[in-house]
Amino acid sequence: MKHQANLASAVQVTDLNSDDCRTPIISLDNVGVTYPNGTVALSPLSLKIEDDAVTVLLGPSGAGKSSLLRSMNLLVKPTVGTISVRVGGMLDNSRAVREHRRETAMVFQQHQLIGRQSALQNVLTGRLGKHSFWRTLLPLGPDDRRIALECLDRVSLFEKALVRCDSMSGGQQQRVGIARALAQQPRMILADEPVASLDPASSRRVLSLLQQICKEDRIPVVVSLHQLEYAREFADRIIGLSGGHVVFDDKPEKLTEPVLKKIYGA
Repeated sequence: MKHQANLASAVQVTDLNSDDCRTPIISLDNVGVTYPNGTVALSPLSLKIEDDAVTVLLGPSGAGKSSLLRSMNLLVKPTVGTISVRVGGMLDNSRAVREHRRETAMVFQQHQLIGRQSALQNVLTGRLGKHSFWRTLLPLGPDDRRIALECLDRVSLFEKALVRCDSMSGGQQQRVGIARALAQQPRMILADEPVASLDPASSRRVLSLLQQICKEDRIPVVVSLHQLEYAREFADRIIGLSGGHVVFDDKPEKLTEPVLKKIYGA
């Protein structure tokens, strides 16, 4: 039995009528990233991420996509600039950063699953941030298991709940990763090249799931991609990067040939 019609217990949906929703989910102000070896990965930029939109970071390898994406939850710490979020304010101390990371789910290119464990066990790790450290030393309870199963059902893997992840296809593993992200009950999802290692059919299924979650649950999704056709197909907004600079920020239909030359070169 599908649970897609009512996932309120599994995903916390923001009240769009609240005053908070006039504030961007996250704001970057003059944020730049320079690595210790002197490489400028991201030139200073300012942007805001709004509700109910799929934002694609588009560009070739080395353009700064991952640096920008990972700076949004401070897995990459900005060298300059400030980041603030709707719930929690300025991310200028360790406590605020920890809380923001609990509210921000990540979907990785290489899945980051524990292969010897089942899909259900992997999705349950998305629930750990909801409990104290000492509580996580014990098996999680029935409420957490119910949420995890609902999330697996959401990505059409309910029947695979007890199957080891290392026996699944790459596309199935990535869907387990999305279910784990959902189980976290996030306010925002960041997906770092989530389809780079997948075939076209699996890629479209994964991106369709992320788009569906964004629209149905009103969770903003930021995805880094290098495939132009997927950006045009699934994005509400495209941020084009080249050499650490933002060279485009607009709707997919504005992505003209001259713009593509700015992103990818002549």
